[in-house]
Amino acid sequence: MSVTSTSPTVVRTGGLSDQLGERADSSPTKTFLWTPDGAISYAEADERVERLATGLLVQGVEAGDRVMLLMGNSASQVMLWLAIDRIGAVNVPVNTALSSDLVARAVRTVRPSLVVTDPEHSSTCHAALVEADQQHLPVFVESGGDAAATPAVPGARDLSELEASGPARRPDIDDLAPAIMLFTSGSTGVPKACVLSRRYVVRAGQIHAKYLRFTERDVLFTPFPLFHIDAATLTVAAAIAVGATAALTIRFSASRFWDEVRASEATVFNFMGATANILWKQAPTGDDRSHRVRLAWGVPMPACEPQWSARFGFPLVEVYGLTDAGVPAYQPLDEPRISGSCGRVIPEYDVIIGDESGEPLPSGMVGEILIRANEPGIVMSEYFGIPDVTLTAFRGGWFHTGDFAYLDEDDNLFFASRSREVIRRRGENIAATDVEHAVDASPEVRESAAVGVPSELSDDDIKIFVVPQAGSPVTPANVVEHCTQTLPRYMVPRYVEMVTDLPKTPTEKIERSKLAALPLTAGTWDTDAHAYLTAPDQQGPTP
Repeated sequence: MSVTSTSPTVVRTGGLSDQLGERADSSPTKTFLWTPDGAISYAEADERVERLATGLLVQGVEAGDRVMLLMGNSASQVMLWLAIDRIGAVNVPVNTALSSDLVARAVRTVRPSLVVTDPEHSSTCHAALVEADQQHLPVFVESGGDAAATPAVPGARDLSELEASGPARRPDIDDLAPAIMLFTSGSTGVPKACVLSRRYVVRAGQIHAKYLRFTERDVLFTPFPLFHIDAATLTVAAAIAVGATAALTIRFSASRFWDEVRASEATVFNFMGATANILWKQAPTGDDRSHRVRLAWGVPMPACEPQWSARFGFPLVEVYGLTDAGVPAYQPLDEPRISGSCGRVIPEYDVIIGDESGEPLPSGMVGEILIRANEPGIVMSEYFGIPDVTLTAFRGGWFHTGDFAYLDEDDNLFFASRSREVIRRRGENIAATDVEHAVDASPEVRESAAVGVPSELSDDDIKIFVVPQAGSPVTPANVVEHCTQTLPRYMVPRYVEMVTDLPKTPTEKIERSKLAALPLTAGTWDTDAHAYLTAPDQQGPTP
């Protein structure tokens, strides 16, 4: 069941590929897309999109069909996405970090008519199709013409064979028809396929460009994957919206980041998860201001934000958004940042803070963020194939985010936590991010992650996983001492584990469920005992 709003006064947007064609006509030589492999103009992109769109039609792909892409970031993936859009089909980019059984579940969920992969992920693709009993599906592999990159999918054909000459047939597709399905991360359960309309994709880019003031002179850089809105709608679609350049790299790398920013001549980039904090904690160099960046946007705002601009020469801007419901809050660029706020609600959306029954709470009270669009198509249409979950999410006419925050009297939004990030300890609700921010503020710490673990008393105790800075002599006792000086007593972690890295999604979000599942071990520091635990298989303290 699809949940959308309607309005006879809203101007038709068409699809993202229509916008690409318009840019190709008006600015044919302007660079549309930069990757480490080279740059592509708007005209070159439009020509390849047309060939791929024709090839998809030749393969029997029709409007409304799903095409699954299991690919790393590349120019080919962007061209395929726009070609799929051009014929009215639905792009389904899949998380490349998934195991074959989880990719198989995605295949069974969306039932694609065609699959495209690359050599790096072809083995996973093949195993997934076998497990889903879908070996009959046509599969194309982007090998780049490298004969040595033979895919592990029997019968697969090279992506170049998908391109065909002749104009693609452009069906008359409704703005609210599906354009793309993006899977949620699954942190709170089985990942759900968010169905996003053609209008969602176009308007998300336009709205993002509007509130962050992008122009055709901008180069929008992201290190995040195309199966996430940061790269898809908030970078590629936003660039097309104003005729700017989108710059994509394979993945976030602290060591490569600034070199890629300079090589792409980026003027804007986005941060997510711990990435801004990781960049900040790199040793200062004489090149810290050797770039063209004027703005970086993202979430969450790192603790180093007050000092960031003085070092790097540009501000950090926070927003609030999610795949399911777009980005309804932006930090105003012409006003001083309000400390703690992740932005102000924009006119395109209504946002209220609701109690457990969905009733509005007064200003200043923390509750669940509820979102309603003021124009059609700028929130998701449905969770594909699970109408009961869709209805629950949209109960009462509002989309229920599962995120908690409060609004002040000026509609500034102050994020508190996501439901899955709340640790219940001795009657107190504690945001894991609050503990992490305090720990990350230590110059000896590269990054950290807090989770709840079972307590012998009641509720949970707090366990913090700490990645030290390279060469740092920091100990668990040092971490606890730092927390004691900066956090309320009830928020000081009971357990500390020093680790070399943290499990993360490809969008650099911490996989808390994996950390929470780890047992306490001999390497776990117990603050109450002022000592390491002694039993390697110990699951918790003995009462």
